[in-house]
Amino acid sequence: MKSITIDGSQRESVGKKATKALRNAGQVPCVLYGGDKPVHFSAPELAFSKLVYTPNAHTVVINLDNGETLNAVLQDIQFHPVTDKILHIDFYQLFEDKEIALNIPVNLVGNSRGVKNGGVLRRNNRKLRIKALPANLPDFIEIDITPLKIGDKVSVADLLNEKYSFLHTDNTVVCQIRTSRTAIAEDEEEEGAEEGAEAAAEATQE
Repeated sequence: MKSITIDGSQRESVGKKATKALRNAGQVPCVLYGGDKPVHFSAPELAFSKLVYTPNAHTVVINLDNGETLNAVLQDIQFHPVTDKILHIDFYQLFEDKEIALNIPVNLVGNSRGVKNGGVLRRNNRKLRIKALPANLPDFIEIDITPLKIGDKVSVADLLNEKYSFLHTDNTVVCQIRTSRTAIAEDEEEEGAEEGAEAAAEATQE
């Protein structure tokens, strides 16, 4: 998985006055959980733009001013209700031998046969939550929808992978091609034409 580096300054004062002063200076107060004790630090708001304002999932390398480097993932973020400025961010520390749960975006590729014949692609889940060791976290989960016909669907059971496990039931639908009467007729006609062509080819060979 791709990683984003954040240069932060460790902070000792965590009270309301200190936090307000940080925000007034364009800094975002942050807390890193998951280690022996919480680590409080701050970083410029602009440093989080590539991490927060993107549909992609990333791990984070936090470089503190005391020389310490910590690996983490974004856990929670708070925005101002009016200005949408970042108020606070929580991170969770990563360890090589400890699995982490994370939401991973679903990337659809290909042109569905069903859509070509008038069907409608429905994306039931744009992200899926998985559990894996940090080294096995994927950037995205790719699904080739090319062979999908009208009425076909892709469930979590179709995506099982040895490197990570899904935190969804196997019958959770990820995407499907919605049915319509005219589209079904066209799809069936195309399938019949293909089968007829195959039969003719086999007869010719014989």
